[in-house]
Amino acid sequence: MVKNPDLGGSFRLIAEKGRAGFYEGRTAEAILAISREKGGTMTAADLREYQPEWVEPISTTYRGWTVSELPPNTQGIAALMMLNLMEPFPMSEYGFHSTRAMHVMIEAKKLAYADMLRYVADPKFTKTPVPAMLSKEHAKDRARLIDPAKAACNVEPSVFDGLTNSPGGDTIYLSVIDKDGNIVSLIQSLFGSFGSGLVAPGTGIMLHNRGGLFSLDETHPNVLAPRKRPLHTIIPAFMQKGDIRIGFGIMGGFNQAQAHAQFVADIADFGLDTQQALEAGRFTKGSFAGCDVQIEALVPEKVRNELKTLGHDVRVVPPRSGTFGYGQAVMSDGAGVHFGASEPRHDGAAIPEAPPIFTRQQK
Repeated sequence: MVKNPDLGGSFRLIAEKGRAGFYEGRTAEAILAISREKGGTMTAADLREYQPEWVEPISTTYRGWTVSELPPNTQGIAALMMLNLMEPFPMSEYGFHSTRAMHVMIEAKKLAYADMLRYVADPKFTKTPVPAMLSKEHAKDRARLIDPAKAACNVEPSVFDGLTNSPGGDTIYLSVIDKDGNIVSLIQSLFGSFGSGLVAPGTGIMLHNRGGLFSLDETHPNVLAPRKRPLHTIIPAFMQKGDIRIGFGIMGGFNQAQAHAQFVADIADFGLDTQQALEAGRFTKGSFAGCDVQIEALVPEKVRNELKTLGHDVRVVPPRSGTFGYGQAVMSDGAGVHFGASEPRHDGAAIPEAPPIFTRQQK
């Protein structure tokens, strides 16, 4: 049995006082104390004046599906740009886990992430050209850069300081659907493993290290600044076609957007159901330059070898590791039937609501 009375006390304060139980009073003072101890510059006003925001999702269409992601300052736009870049190619004709389909997706990832790294930042501080980035015409022009016979090892714009993949992660994702078909797609993350590694004394609350995703390049939109939010990786998602609605997410740092695009393609192009799409072998490219790409051993060896002949620096990873993220999904088929899916790469589970065992007899 694990007990965390300090965290329990923090939860009680939030239950009693709402947001003031966290952003003011004892908990806030503990956060400020450890910040001062480590040379931080956070003030009581920074915490007290913080407000969460309701934002409008951004979306694109792919093979008749509408796919929705969170807007900048997240990487959600990269998943949508990947899908736009993939759409001009006859992916279903290429076939599931085919060399041509995998090549297109890997190359689309490079192009989409290059634009995401160049332009995505806190929209309160800089204008991210979302409509232009999600333009279908722009995607068609950009897709012409994908050479079907050769991997691109240098895609502009290149990497910026401060924008590197997190070595590990401390993220959870869950999706829930109720009896009426309402769906919640939720993700929470400390970013690196154990976040900053700092716990505010007496609170049981570990502080995240999302600030590590700022750039220190003064000319970059994502440059570090007071009260500014960095580019960040956490993206819960939805997709819908007619009455079919899916809430899904796949954890794993900058793996997330590329995994989302693969999940959507598995369903829209290759006819997989949500469980099959989560279990399917994936690729991931944690770097933002070069031809290196990690491919799960679930992808056929013949395909992996053919990708090497196209110039991909393939690193094979054993099945069911954390390299490719951890995913969950729920679905409503529009006819009142609901589904849950959970992939075997982690310790999650798809758990249906149990029927009542005992019912009160009416007299």
